[in-house]
Amino acid sequence: MNLRPPRPRRPQFRLADSAQQLVGGFLLAGPFVVTEEVWSLAGNMNLLQTLLTVGIVAGIGYATLYKADTARDPDVEHEVVGIPVRFVSLMIVSFGSVTILAVVFGAPETFLKDASTGKLVATTFKAISVGAVFSVVGAATADSVF
Repeated sequence: MNLRPPRPRRPQFRLADSAQQLVGGFLLAGPFVVTEEVWSLAGNMNLLQTLLTVGIVAGIGYATLYKADTARDPDVEHEVVGIPVRFVSLMIVSFGSVTILAVVFGAPETFLKDASTGKLVATTFKAISVGAVFSVVGAATADSVF
């Protein structure tokens, strides 16, 4: 007779979950990638502000996936280096969708015409981190709702 309670089943993270994240991430990132204000703001950000922005993206993502959605438990999900795969996917989608849109729309070349290569790369990363704040909201919401 087995008196132990059943072990919780690990939620299966599927390709469809990433697809939902992609839709939400692209949906909210688009308008911010193509605004001059975002690129001007990014050009004036320092390293600390950029790192804080990346931290905000991670915080919003984690809170939306695991605190707002109480049915999800990060301790029972599959992990990569101790980090839930769903969260890793969310971060890749959040930053990746903004990066893809920026490149496809030619935003760095449009807003940073005369910048050196180093300045172009640094400012583009900063602009991507700003856009990711909005992308993560869409991606995490789409993952949690559907």
